[in-house]
Amino acid sequence: MSKHVVIIGAGPAGLTAALELIGQPDVTVTVLEADDCVGGISRTVNHNGNRIDIGGHRFFSKSDWVMQWWANLMPIEHTGDVPLNLRYQGQAREGLPVGAAVAEGGDPTAMLVRNRLSRIYFNRRFFSYPLKLNADSFRNLGLGKSALFGFSYVRAQVSRIEPEASLEDFLINRFGQRLYRQFFKEYTEKVWGVPCNQISAEWGAQRIKSLSITKAVFHAMRGMLGLNGKVAQTSLIENFLYPKHGPGEMWETAAQLFQARGGTLLMKHKAVGLAIEDGQVRSVTVQGPSGEAFKLDCTHAVSTMPVRDLVAASRQSWGEDIAAIADNLQYRDFITVGLLYHAKELPRALGDNWIYIQEPGVNVGRVQVFNNWSPYMVKDASMVWMGLEFFCRETDDLWKMPDAELQQLAQREMLQIGLVSAATAQDAVVIRVPKAYPGYFGDAYARFDELRTALDAVPNLFLVGRNGMHRYNNQDHSMLTAKEAADQILSGVVDKSRLWSINVDDEYHEEAKA
Repeated sequence: MSKHVVIIGAGPAGLTAALELIGQPDVTVTVLEADDCVGGISRTVNHNGNRIDIGGHRFFSKSDWVMQWWANLMPIEHTGDVPLNLRYQGQAREGLPVGAAVAEGGDPTAMLVRNRLSRIYFNRRFFSYPLKLNADSFRNLGLGKSALFGFSYVRAQVSRIEPEASLEDFLINRFGQRLYRQFFKEYTEKVWGVPCNQISAEWGAQRIKSLSITKAVFHAMRGMLGLNGKVAQTSLIENFLYPKHGPGEMWETAAQLFQARGGTLLMKHKAVGLAIEDGQVRSVTVQGPSGEAFKLDCTHAVSTMPVRDLVAASRQSWGEDIAAIADNLQYRDFITVGLLYHAKELPRALGDNWIYIQEPGVNVGRVQVFNNWSPYMVKDASMVWMGLEFFCRETDDLWKMPDAELQQLAQREMLQIGLVSAATAQDAVVIRVPKAYPGYFGDAYARFDELRTALDAVPNLFLVGRNGMHRYNNQDHSMLTAKEAADQILSGVVDKSRLWSINVDDEYHEEAKA
């Protein structure tokens, strides 16, 4: 029988599902995107010729399938300034289209191989993230603190907290009480807006599942000895791939290919209703850019929209209990303030992709340096283009603050913490991203399995991606959920548990199986 699949959302998950489905016999695919650009939070924003990567997206995966999928869309350019050692880390499959050195202005849609550097900024000093055994780390901490942190870690290993009821328990067990309070507690609570002891330990299990002091130290020692080998934890990678003009370039390329293969992509079209009859999704109601509404009949629906919005769009199909869980799911919203400085206005050169800000008394949580993601992200090489990230809720005063005031706040805080020496940036822009992070806290989240069970009972409705599953997926994990959904649609064999096992089993997540 012919299939018409409606995909809600043109982010990484939606477009991956679309490309996996289009071109198959008797399958038509329509993708709905409420925004005027594709990529979701993996889009690239162009402001006066300078590009912003919202949140930062390293193109690196433990999945060979994902690495090959990316390389099939965008060839990998090796310019010679960064060692191409991804293959030696066991991450890239033989035969990836790695190009020779290319002069400036080469393939406009290539991926570059980039060095990774992320650091913590505390007390106006930089600390390696993750931990590295070097003189700087001990000098910054001091001998006394280093010893105390070491004893605290040993104590945590001897008397572990069982069961791990919260993210606080999870982090203390892996890093010790003192390191947790020094480097994790305040930053994590700034990101999420709630105490760590109120956040589910599941967040840690999903995001930093196998990272620990022991593994970080082991990785550092291997590096000191010059030993190459497969990286078992994605937080420890040294290199990554990156599209020349930001992550959105990957998804713009995917969207173009999808349409070239006969798929339908409707931009500025929002899914506002799902008709579920006899236990199946029968149609999706769509609101167009002029406010007009129409229905799309479908045999299958793939949703990447926030679960709260999905249930609201099909409210007539759910009981009050299920609707209430969805209504009360919490999210963390996100603001990026782009600031442009002359390079001479920085007291020190910054080689970081991003910097975790642990300085007290400021709102900014993280700073990206877009020059270090790709030189093509910046219009003028003599300038430094930064993205300051603020975490909040749509109901917070910070979110409601006018753009001009946010820009002023960001510039004051950069000067206050000493990352720049100029009081005023050369250019600035504000970008707000609602529902950037699904919340792992609150009474509704504690009952999320009830909601998930109800949604999974609709056999032709597939939840994929970060907001679609209310899970803090990485980009590659979102793609793998989309691939699994597409495989089940094509085969007709539906097993929703396979979707939810992605990003839990080591095979898909941080640590490779032996």
